[in-house]
Amino acid sequence: MTELKPVPAVGTVCFRGEDVALIRRGTKPMAGSWSLPGGKIEFGERASDAALRELKEETGLTARLVGLVDVVDGIFTSRTTGDVTRHFVLFDYAAVWVSGTVMAGDDAAHAEWISPARLENLEIWEETRRIIDAARTLVSADQSAS
Repeated sequence: MTELKPVPAVGTVCFRGEDVALIRRGTKPMAGSWSLPGGKIEFGERASDAALRELKEETGLTARLVGLVDVVDGIFTSRTTGDVTRHFVLFDYAAVWVSGTVMAGDDAAHAEWISPARLENLEIWEETRRIIDAARTLVSADQSAS
């Protein structure tokens, strides 16, 4: 029997002004879902480097990391059996856009800048919404200190 282990992954909350870059997943199991750009950390890669790499791969954007927002467990279960099927330990970073035009790449089917007003009505995981709000506070504090 294969031992199941949590998978280390990153998410990047990238802001351009008030807007946040989000993607729609293009592959199963989360195909079509709105999400933060992100993915698995590669062996030997620092989490912060993975956050910037995944952002670039999935959106075409380059950003400056502001800091770590939180570490979140993404635990997903089977709809039929209730068994845990996937467990990601997500290191979510706040970032500020530096350059690039947002466009879908890698396993993202779609990428775009989402305004705060639109974000309110978007169907996203509540934990993602919480992370975006916390990242917005972190970025705001960083910009006030500059």
